[in-house]
Amino acid sequence: MEQAQQAGRPDVSIVIPVYNEEETLPHLRDALVEALDGMDRSWEVLLVNDGSGDRSAEIMDEIARGDGRFAAIHLRRNFGQTAAMSAGFDHARGEVIVAMDADLQNDPADIPRLLTRMDEGYDVVSGWRKERKDPFVTRILPSRVANWLISTVTGVRLHDYGCSLKAYRREILDDVQLYGEMHRFIPALAHWAGARIAEVEVTHHPREFGSSKYGLGRTARVFLDLLTVKFLLSYATRPIQVFGRWGLLMGAIGFLMALWLSFRKFCFDEDIGNRPALLLAILLILVGLQFVTMGLLAELQARTYYEAQNKAIYAVRKMTRGDETET
Repeated sequence: MEQAQQAGRPDVSIVIPVYNEEETLPHLRDALVEALDGMDRSWEVLLVNDGSGDRSAEIMDEIARGDGRFAAIHLRRNFGQTAAMSAGFDHARGEVIVAMDADLQNDPADIPRLLTRMDEGYDVVSGWRKERKDPFVTRILPSRVANWLISTVTGVRLHDYGCSLKAYRREILDDVQLYGEMHRFIPALAHWAGARIAEVEVTHHPREFGSSKYGLGRTARVFLDLLTVKFLLSYATRPIQVFGRWGLLMGAIGFLMALWLSFRKFCFDEDIGNRPALLLAILLILVGLQFVTMGLLAELQARTYYEAQNKAIYAVRKMTRGDETET
């Protein structure tokens, strides 16, 4: 932290994607200043305009011109929340980066609590909206199902993956590439890199201004991104294990079916030419061969990716040599 201050960098950066929040922004600014000024840390706020169609851009510029601790970043069009967060992370200067929504359902007063928990040695601190102020059927119930599914698939147990209010150490985000709807999976991706993760109960307010940008339509996109995350976490460096395993299984089943049909043909002189089982056996053998081939090609791509970028397949937390410790 001292190095950040000496270099003119803030201790904490707050990243907030904004999309059509003209009514909320003035209240958000006041709430942020009140909460952050009470901390014994320097701070900055990066408001990321994700292609808003109302007066949000104009209001953001006014806020940034009126207080140098605020910055307004304007994207060329609406790229989505993940892209907006990624833009904010890339421009943030703090050693700790906090992400939150702009609709004031996240309470800025909870930010010091996340930072206090991070001071205990955690790398990621996630908010948990234990008492949500959203409709049960369209928001809370799908969220509970999604949280259970994500926790089960990734092995990182959190109550509320969908809560945008999270705090990260900068070095954790440096190793995470975001796309799709991946922002909600950052704790799982960070855990794979060895990050220590904690969860803190936070306040959740009902929306007072504007309308929600989220709906049931995001469920399918989240599920597909979850499949991607599972593959990245489990098989990114050994894709032959997933493709080859299924390929060998299907090939073996097809071979046994073909062997059995051949036995019936040669031993009992049965007509197998018109049996659907014969076509299924041939199909399974061919598909199994294709899966094994896909696995080998994926192995070549993974090897090229890691070797071309000189990208390590591990993450080191720190190294001690003699009396010196490097992080």
